[in-house]
Formats: sequence, C-alpha cells, structure tokens
Amino acid sequence: MKKIIVFASGSGTNAENIIKYFSNIEIAKVVSVFTNNASAKVIERAKNHQIPVEIFSKNELLERNVLQKIQKIDPDLIVLAGFLLKFPENIIEQYPNKIINIHPALLPNYGGKGMYGMHIHRAIVNNKEKETGISIHYVNENYDEGGIIFQANVALTDEDTPETVAEKIHELEQKHFPEIIHRILEDSNSTI
Repeated sequence: MKKIIVFASGSGTNAENIIKYFSNIEIAKVVSVFTNNASAKVIERAKNHQIPVEIFSKNELLERNVLQKIQKIDPDLIVLAGFLLKFPENIIEQYPNKIINIHPALLPNYGGKGMYGMHIHRAIVNNKEKETGISIHYVNENYDEGGIIFQANVALTDEDTPETVAEKIHELEQKHFPEIIHRILEDSNSTI
C-alpha cells in the first residue's frame, strides 16, 4: 500500500477529505499529517481518524528536522493541502515529482507569494473575472510554478462575492483533489 503524507496549516477540510477517500481504497493511505500551526483544526480532524500528527516550527522545516521525519516514513506522495509556508528545497530535491499542491485559482493567474485563500478570491471578484477554478500542480522551488497536473474551472457571475467564490472553489477541491491523487498514484504504479 502506498503512503501519503499531507501537509496543512489550517482547518484541514481538504486533508480530511483525502483521509476519508483513501480509507476506503486499497491503493494508498494517509499515514501522517504535518502542520506548522499548533492550533490548526487539521490536528483534531486527523486525530479523529487516528492519523498521527507532526507539529513543527518554520525553523524545523528549513533545517533537516522535518526532512528526517519524512524520510523515516518514506512516502510515495507528499500532498500540500492548504499549507501556507514555502516548501524547502532540501525536501523538494529528495522527492522530485512526488510533492503536489492544490491552488485555489487557475494558474498561472493569481499565483505567487501572498496569493492564497480569501486574498485570491477578493482579487478575482475585484477584477470581475468570468471564471476561476483550481490547479493541482507539482511543487518546485518557486511558489505555484511547478508543472500543472490538472485544472477545473467554474463560472462566476456579477453577483459573486469572495465568500461565494470560496464556496465554489471548495466544491471543486472536494470533488477533484482525492481523485487526482488517486490517478497520480495509479500512474506511478504503471511506470514501475
């Protein structure tokens, strides 16, 4: 069975959705949740599913501490699900094409440092965009610039607010993120 580590910084709805999805499928299992936020709701969500949680500081992420914990687990895939810190190069180098992220916009638009969550949704509404969506991509050394694996879009209306945009994005994330992770893991099976 393949091993997934999920990194999250906040409420953890995407992390929990991934945990639930893979609890019913033989191909893989979420074996650990890593967070940089000791008060993140993702901790409670993970513990409710008996998933071990690693809490770390930004310094521990940048040093070798977090990398060593990841190496002990030896994951097949690292999934960033609402993880807000820049992922360090020492981990990216160890796990090429094995780290993916979900971004709540259609990259390359609305990507980069400081572009996350409601910041993105406000910018999209302010710019009167006609559509938005999600991007699932590989992680490289730059924010939101790794190769795009999958995108899904949703239409917007003049009545949309940042909050309604957030709801539409959340629906796309919940529907597609676990399925794309599943597909990536299946594809990695066929190349071995």
